[in-house]
Amino acid sequence: MGLEQKLGDMGFVTVRLEEAVNWARTNAMWPMLFGLACCAIEMMAAQASNYDLSRFGMELMRASPRQSDLMIVAGRVTRKMAPVLRRLYDQMPEPKWVISMGDCASTGGVFNNYAVVQGVDEVVPVDVYVAGCPPRPEALIHGIITLHEKVKGEKLVKWA
Repeated sequence: MGLEQKLGDMGFVTVRLEEAVNWARTNAMWPMLFGLACCAIEMMAAQASNYDLSRFGMELMRASPRQSDLMIVAGRVTRKMAPVLRRLYDQMPEPKWVISMGDCASTGGVFNNYAVVQGVDEVVPVDVYVAGCPPRPEALIHGIITLHEKVKGEKLVKWA
């Protein structure tokens, strides 16, 4: 029994170019590891065998910004680290996305002082916020799925 018999008289399947490109982008996101504090341990746990981010096409965390299109900022960002974060973000190729993981990255957390940036969105544009202190790996996976839904709805004209 071949594939032709299972398909019946469908002929050929068509899909819009925009849908195909967005499908490819969601299933082949390469995250850049940017773990700054305790949230990084939960990010590593999400990559490990128990939660397995590989099923989303994220085989490994990249250390190079030129090979990644997703930056996961996990932990508190200090004023001294903010220019480095921005430089790495600028070196990433378009299209690029950012997930802010944890309360410290999203709002500064309990560190309300002059040395900690009160939200990474002061430095780079954030697409998805993952709440928690530290957030569980399931929360990060939910944030990634939320980002996938956002990417699936993007228009190609934005990147032209």
